[in-house]
Amino acid sequence: MKYIIRFFLILALLISLIAIGLKITGNGFLIRGVWITYLHGETSATIDDLKFFDSDTIASSEKKSPWDIHPDYNKTTLSDSLKKTLEISESVAFLVLKEDQIIHEEYWDDYSDSSLSNSFSMAKSITTMLVQIAIEKGYIKSWDQKVVDFLDELKGEYVNKLSFKHLSTMTAGLDWNEHYTNPFDITAKTYYGRNVSQLMFDEVSVKMEPGKTYEYQSGATQILGMALEKATGKSLAKMASEWLWKPMGAEHDAFWRIDDNGGKALSFCCFNSNVRDYARFGKLLSHHGNWEGEQLLDSAFISLASSPFKVPYYGYSFWIDDQHFETPIYYMRGILGQYIISIPEKDLVIVRLGKHRLAKAEGSVHPIDFIAICAEVMKDF
Repeated sequence: MKYIIRFFLILALLISLIAIGLKITGNGFLIRGVWITYLHGETSATIDDLKFFDSDTIASSEKKSPWDIHPDYNKTTLSDSLKKTLEISESVAFLVLKEDQIIHEEYWDDYSDSSLSNSFSMAKSITTMLVQIAIEKGYIKSWDQKVVDFLDELKGEYVNKLSFKHLSTMTAGLDWNEHYTNPFDITAKTYYGRNVSQLMFDEVSVKMEPGKTYEYQSGATQILGMALEKATGKSLAKMASEWLWKPMGAEHDAFWRIDDNGGKALSFCCFNSNVRDYARFGKLLSHHGNWEGEQLLDSAFISLASSPFKVPYYGYSFWIDDQHFETPIYYMRGILGQYIISIPEKDLVIVRLGKHRLAKAEGSVHPIDFIAICAEVMKDF
């Protein structure tokens, strides 16, 4: 028995020494990351991990706006190929709007129309929409205003040239490695860390001239959100509630993850809502920023955001597919296959939430599952 006790004492000591070492070396975030993932049977971030973090509430309106149900609701059977795509990617929710009415919805694994799910990088599009509204309200002069006007703590050789536009279009030129499997990478530090603002100021710099090269960097949207909060004096959650969530008549509160210190939102990810309320963003985009007669976003900006900037597949934080279909398609996208897809010419909006995303199609930046979803929905609906 004494050997067993000694073993566990030594083990506890080793764990304590490792934890101390990680904190001293600035890698304390790994302790949190391991606890949230591996010690809960996961290997990475999941759609359900909001419960492990603090968050700000994005309050819904007292005046709800339930969706109208299409006369052909759930009368169309999904094709076998689409069913297979949705199942192998472990989808949890799938919804199609036709003419602003729900014509199809389906759920898996005990998820429902009110189940929360992490948006991951779809939050980048939401952050960009909030910046546009802040510009329209006069908090920010234009997309060309320099970010250092609000965040003078930023550093780097080209920091004085960095504008809001560069952050939204992924042409910021940051010293940032977008890597999702390396636990020591800046992306993991930002996701699991406890002081996101300090991390951006201490470990991120503008190393290349902005506006020259497209490079997808979550740090760009994190800085975009920080600058927006500084410009308005409001939290992202408060802005999202006042400027989008309540005007769109969302039926449920949503939640935006924050860090522990100072309550700063993770603007590059981590907006949490359900499939029906996510669909409101698709309707807003399809109607060029107009929500049932109220212009929430300038229609000219919707056209700008959904048009290529530096590369043919990315605009102002929206993905664009001009490669696989004759009709224009633009969409919001998260790392695990979170999609809010707008197909205006077909009067269709598609929302898919799930646990995995399939590989990118050969010679394309667009995932196989996204392409299959669009093709089959346009054929069937």
